[in-house]
Amino acid sequence: MFRRFLPLFVTLMFAAIAHGSEVASALPKPLASYSDPAGGTLWEVLRYRASVEPFNVAALVIFACAILHTFFTVRIRHWAHLIEARHAKRQTARRAEQSADVDDDGQVDEVSFGGQILHFLGEVEAVFGLWAVVLAGAITWFKGWPNVVGYVGQHVSYTEPLFVVVIMALAGTRPVLDLAERAMRQVASIGGRSPGAWWLTILIVAPLFGSLITEPAAMTIGALLLARQFYDLKPSARLAYGTIGLLFVNVSVGGTLTHFAAPPVIMVSAPWGWGLTHMLTHFGVRAVLGIVISTVVYYFLFRRELASLAPASSTTGAKPTRPPVPIWITSVHVLFLAFTVWQAHYPVLFIGAFLFFLAFAQATAHHQNRVDLRSPILVGFFLAGLVIHGGLQSWWIQPLLSRLGEVPLFIGATILTAFNDNAAITFLATLVPDFTDPLKYAVVAGAVTGGGLTVIANAPNPAGQAILARYFPQGVSPLRLALAALFPTLVMAMCFMLAR
Repeated sequence: MFRRFLPLFVTLMFAAIAHGSEVASALPKPLASYSDPAGGTLWEVLRYRASVEPFNVAALVIFACAILHTFFTVRIRHWAHLIEARHAKRQTARRAEQSADVDDDGQVDEVSFGGQILHFLGEVEAVFGLWAVVLAGAITWFKGWPNVVGYVGQHVSYTEPLFVVVIMALAGTRPVLDLAERAMRQVASIGGRSPGAWWLTILIVAPLFGSLITEPAAMTIGALLLARQFYDLKPSARLAYGTIGLLFVNVSVGGTLTHFAAPPVIMVSAPWGWGLTHMLTHFGVRAVLGIVISTVVYYFLFRRELASLAPASSTTGAKPTRPPVPIWITSVHVLFLAFTVWQAHYPVLFIGAFLFFLAFAQATAHHQNRVDLRSPILVGFFLAGLVIHGGLQSWWIQPLLSRLGEVPLFIGATILTAFNDNAAITFLATLVPDFTDPLKYAVVAGAVTGGGLTVIANAPNPAGQAILARYFPQGVSPLRLALAALFPTLVMAMCFMLAR
């Protein structure tokens, strides 16, 4: 296993090292270089910036197409299934008429090329990467190929996508999951370790873990435990969507108790001097309050179905049949996890450490599950594509943010977050001069509040969707996800704005 993945991660590590090489790029155009019309309205400023740099419009249109694509992935996968079904029917008819070439397993060698292409186009994790190819073509048309190399290879930082890949892989290991499960089992025992008790515990406790082990790790642990303790019991579609929507919102705000765990907070903590005390007093209490209120309300809304999910045989409290992981192995996993969080801004270090971890996991394979890298890598690909597109949207987001008052800014940040990564929103806010403390609070509160509305709103969301997607036969519907996350989003909005 280690040998299989060694070339991939050596490549990633050297790519991170090479990231420091200087390549000139004209993109994105510096915001300070725009001579905006004095006293101009937002529309006048945007129209001026579009005329000065026509590529801005192209980048925005491509980004909008990528967002629309995410809303159609469910339909595209449905088309893929239909095409493959027709293809299989044709193969069956052909075998009935003449002998067909089959492989050793008795399967027809041919596959539906169109069906496979549609499956790829219907993968949410592939959307922004696909449209990044279109964006590269647009950059080449407007600016020339060297600017593609300069922007994608030098200007864009892939630290966050790489970090999410590594932290997801670490958090999904058996020793870490068993440790988290044992901790939550003690809380769930208050409710008799029923499915409802596990549901409440995971949705409240796991997101708050995000303030210590980072939000991507909390999302991974929370989603995996929900899969094991809840989704495997086959809840209704309504409850399944309510749960994933609640998970996304809770994780988005659950990392705000500290200044180093939530991506949108990390973007502003240094420029604005926000430390641990500031986050606890201004955001932490309100975040905990909102998580508890929205989760308890959903629990009472679905309490009858949650009660009916208990397995036919009472096995919820049964001891696991597999032997426990030795404490020293768990301790080593926790150390790797802690080192990755500590060195989250230095890809060379945390990817290098991950290579050592893979060797350790191979040496202790009898106490490990198979290290799953497929989902982490797909999520990393999704985030890498998102930051490539998002880095070219500052020309319209920055003037929009700078013209809003406290309440409009909170609402605007919440809405914008649904269509762009919330860390990008808060980063752009740091570029706005003369932001008062109430405006700073409003933009960050809005960014974390809206972090559960879509899969692209918060960096950990793709990780949760990748883990839980198998429980949604037609894929996770963006519209149903947004509707499921709407109520907890409104609860968080009231906690952040009305409880001040």
